[in-house]
Amino acid sequence: MVVKATAVKTHFGKYLEDSIKNPVTIEKSGRKVAVLLSIDEYERLTAIEDSYWAERAAEAEKEGYLTHEESMEALRNKT
Repeated sequence: MVVKATAVKTHFGKYLEDSIKNPVTIEKSGRKVAVLLSIDEYERLTAIEDSYWAERAAEAEKEGYLTHEESMEALRNKT
């Protein structure tokens, strides 16, 4: 569902209730600018993101750590 920001302002309670079942995309000046989500959906997405970063951290830990000098050299080579 995509709604204009003015409609959300006028009928916030309705769109808040709607967001419990499905995300509500809010449009302002013809651009999609925000999404209203249920807390359950937000927590589900946050858990997925946390899991992703935990896996990345575990993989990095298996590969070992860089020394301070190696880190600085890697940063210098990125620019």
